[in-house]
Amino acid sequence: MFVCRYDDGMNYQNIITIEPGKRGGKPTVRGMRIAVSDVLGWLAAGMTHDEIISDYPELSEDDIRACLAYSADLIVDNEPRSG
Repeated sequence: MFVCRYDDGMNYQNIITIEPGKRGGKPTVRGMRIAVSDVLGWLAAGMTHDEIISDYPELSEDDIRACLAYSADLIVDNEPRSG
């Protein structure tokens, strides 16, 4: 499991879950069938946090921030290291 490196108070470990039988084992939000990739796609398409929460009221602002923090950590963990 990844540990959030960002000192903004966001600890996504209790929000982002991975269950083998749900969404093909993709990371999801609190065990729901909403994947982290869904949230990122909506943001990439230009939706605001408020629009996402309006369309999916089961999500919270913290859920969206957790998706972003989780994804940022994935990128950091997979960046090439020099040396």
